[in-house]
Amino acid sequence: MAKQLDYHTLREIFSRFQAAEPEPKGELDHVNAYTLVVAVALSAQATDAGVNKATHELFKIADTPQKMLDLGEEGLIEHIKTIGLYRNKAKNVIKMARILVDDYGGEVPNSRAALQSLPGVGRKTANVVLNMWWHYPAQAVDTHIFRVGNRSGICPGKDVDAVERAIEDNIPVDFQQHAHHWLILHGRYHCKARKPMCGTCIIRDLCQYEDKNL
Repeated sequence: MAKQLDYHTLREIFSRFQAAEPEPKGELDHVNAYTLVVAVALSAQATDAGVNKATHELFKIADTPQKMLDLGEEGLIEHIKTIGLYRNKAKNVIKMARILVDDYGGEVPNSRAALQSLPGVGRKTANVVLNMWWHYPAQAVDTHIFRVGNRSGICPGKDVDAVERAIEDNIPVDFQQHAHHWLILHGRYHCKARKPMCGTCIIRDLCQYEDKNL
């Protein structure tokens, strides 16, 4: 685990991320808050591309909780059976739809606690939805952010909760809205797990990773 980088270094790092990608976006397709929740829940142990392929037709016919209930569990499975753990995910999506209809008037709640009370929605999923739909600076820590944070010193921590706190506590506020997207994209396309592309990395001179692949 690298040592936490100082304020001025972090400001320079995120200034570079911002210059390279001013408005980073999540890569899961969605049309409203509900389809975003479903897409993120389906993305556990699956690729965004795989989820997008499965939901392309699904969201045309089931873009609200009630429409998802009308489709039913078996109908949902037909759309998502290419995704890992699809049976368990289908059960959770249908349970979630029932709760949203019965307890929230068919609307997706926008508090972290309420979101996390839904089947299949953990803290990371809740934070993604809060950030992407309601533009709240919540930090959704995945394996990419955990790796980048600990390698570089941007947001080191022994577990995902510690990394989330490190982002919130140390990264300047004006970068908080997009911080997790910049870190995810950097981990996915540059600071890869097995062969990090350090030679073309825009922050390699500021990164504390000792085993740079140059």
